[in-house]
Amino acid sequence: MIEQVINDFPILKQEIRGKRLAYLDSGATAQKPRQVIDAISNFYLADNSNVHRGVHALSERSTALYEGVRKKTADFINAKSSKEIVFVKSTTEAINLVAQSYLKPLLNKGDEILISEMAHHANIVPWQLIAKEKGAELKVIPVLDCGELDIDKAHALMTDRTKLLAITHVSNVLGTINPVKELVDMAHAKSIPVLIDGAQAVLHQKVDVQDLDCEFYAFSSHKMYGPTGVGVLFGKYEILDSMTPYQGGGDMIMQVSWDKTEFQAPPTRFEAGTPNIAGVIGLGAAIEYINDLGIDSIYQYEQELLTYATEKLKTIPGLRIIGEANHKAAVVSFVLDGIHPHDIATILDVEGIAVRAGHHCAMPLMERFKVPATVRASMACYNSKEDIDQLVAGIKKVIEIFS
Repeated sequence: MIEQVINDFPILKQEIRGKRLAYLDSGATAQKPRQVIDAISNFYLADNSNVHRGVHALSERSTALYEGVRKKTADFINAKSSKEIVFVKSTTEAINLVAQSYLKPLLNKGDEILISEMAHHANIVPWQLIAKEKGAELKVIPVLDCGELDIDKAHALMTDRTKLLAITHVSNVLGTINPVKELVDMAHAKSIPVLIDGAQAVLHQKVDVQDLDCEFYAFSSHKMYGPTGVGVLFGKYEILDSMTPYQGGGDMIMQVSWDKTEFQAPPTRFEAGTPNIAGVIGLGAAIEYINDLGIDSIYQYEQELLTYATEKLKTIPGLRIIGEANHKAAVVSFVLDGIHPHDIATILDVEGIAVRAGHHCAMPLMERFKVPATVRASMACYNSKEDIDQLVAGIKKVIEIFS
């Protein structure tokens, strides 16, 4: 299967600095299969028009395609209805939408917002902003040395002052797959609503929002083989229907007068202005691609890669893996004794290996593990053991250069 999958990704056929490309940075953005690229191109070639606003054929076709992806997305995460799917530009915007339109109006001085030590900045900063404005406080679930959440502390931190639990499904740094269903049940036992940052989860495993029973779930197209500039916010319809939009403009209104504006029903009321229509079409093609491969098959294959990579990396003297949770997605972060991660990544690039080095938009987590940065190798369905072998050989070359 892997050869056919690799053939679907034209970008992987190139050489970097005369070396075979080993792309191990899917945690930042996944590459796009030909099927997604063709879907976007075909839209512009045959159907391009604005949505929801025209009665001519092109507009009607564009609208049908756009709304068809909404239904496809709802099915992909098992939402009850396509009306629970809001298209935004990113996971970041989805979280900001919830912060501004849902939580901010409910937040009072002394209230608390519960997040975790492994949160991406996108799941920290929006809550900081509204907490400061409203006199609320952020509470943080700590991370254990193995890279797992301290569930006992999570339970203790949930109080009658907690107005939202905003939790990461899969850590973009550690690869930890958090027990989100358990956390949702724990929060709901205390009447605490839950937002899940699923940006790093939908690429690797099946997500069922009805089973999770979370109030909100956010993710991005570009992490799951789709184009950049498109994100998804799932929200339970009754909650979305109670929320006032924090962005206004065209298409999200029923009636506008000088005195007042009447908003459309969800999800349209949260999609002000002309959307990224072609990007949404590309997201639909990406969902089809994942469905054709089978998300369970992707998960099993990536777990094999993760095991192989972990075993190989552990044989390298001076290399330390940051985060060894029992349940992980195909992400490995590591440091090398005496060598800065940026230097490691620069040398690996000369060897044709694309990894990420830095704080990965998770500075508090770097402080927790007392490292300035890590090197992150993040895998996807188009990676192979050959990519891992190339990474290991590249790291050994780094060690030789610095020895």
